[in-house]
Amino acid sequence: MEQTVDNKQIVLKNYNDQIPKETDFQLRNCNRIKLKAPQGSGSFLVKNLYLSCDPYMRGRMRDFHGSYLPPFTPGSVIEGFGVSRVVDSDNPNFKPGDLICGLTGWEEYSLIHTTQQLRKIQHQDDIPLSFHLGLLGMPGFTAYAGFYEVCSPQKGEIVLVSAASGAVGQLVGQLAKLHGCYVVGSAGSNQKVDLLKNKLGFDEAFNYKEEPNLDAALKRFQKWLTSVMTTPFRQIWQFRLALGYFPNGIDIFFDNVGGDMLDAALTNMRIHGRIAMCGMVSQTSLSNPQLFHNMHSMITKRITMKGFLQSDYLQLFPRFVEDVSSYYKQGKIVYIEDMNQGLETAPAAFVGLFSGKNVGKQVICVAPQ
Repeated sequence: MEQTVDNKQIVLKNYNDQIPKETDFQLRNCNRIKLKAPQGSGSFLVKNLYLSCDPYMRGRMRDFHGSYLPPFTPGSVIEGFGVSRVVDSDNPNFKPGDLICGLTGWEEYSLIHTTQQLRKIQHQDDIPLSFHLGLLGMPGFTAYAGFYEVCSPQKGEIVLVSAASGAVGQLVGQLAKLHGCYVVGSAGSNQKVDLLKNKLGFDEAFNYKEEPNLDAALKRFQKWLTSVMTTPFRQIWQFRLALGYFPNGIDIFFDNVGGDMLDAALTNMRIHGRIAMCGMVSQTSLSNPQLFHNMHSMITKRITMKGFLQSDYLQLFPRFVEDVSSYYKQGKIVYIEDMNQGLETAPAAFVGLFSGKNVGKQVICVAPQ
């Protein structure tokens, strides 16, 4: 007789165009599932071990069909990235016991039919499995592709990262440091500022919630930077001045939040500065976004601002895994996770992303390994 078990699930109750709330979700306990993949289906059954909470999922919570991903369906299980173990399979490419990473359901067990965005992973003692949702997953690859391909960094440049302690920002800053850049991060608490400077290796950081005027804060930083620049960086800047480069401002802005921070950064960019548009987590309404006042700087400073998706650069993924795994194993980078225990904690964890409650990459542990 085939074994059946309870399968707890998180479903979307209703569409929401505003900041997500816990009441947008429902924990469903009444579903039961057979621990067997249907014969002839080509599918396989997985037990979900870790689930990822990512800001992009908010866009799928509204009734909008013009994006790169379709909306969730009210009453259906939330879909997101996860690390899972194969329990049973009718697919010759996936065997029981295989570990996989890719899109799965916010539930204890999922029946997987589509394999295009799945990859097998190997458990390594020196790299936690959950890191395949962050450091070695979509957020990490977003940081890698965005920094190297969109920002086109040069040694000695000045880099500003918003939401710098988050899943993407923390790696952007560390990659920039390894590349020889001077890195400043913005974050939403003094605890996060301390992490940026004392654990993640940023040169400087500030709490944007304590800055009533972000434009003034960035200008203050420029003045401070000139006074404390270390000798190697001072020499690089002197060389630039000799070539006639604009002496102040930000070369690269890796933006995860949009809003007031982006508006302030626009007026503080250097000529030919680059802005990588990664996220807009600050927007309270996706259908009625905030207007910007400093777009004229795009012209006067010849700024390049580019939005991107990590899926634009999938050909680089093998190199990314090799490079970042090596950096981590050598101790050249660290990665911070915020781990919640239990599927039922997923809605609160996800909602917390939009108020800055998480410290590091937000992950849900559904089941022990």
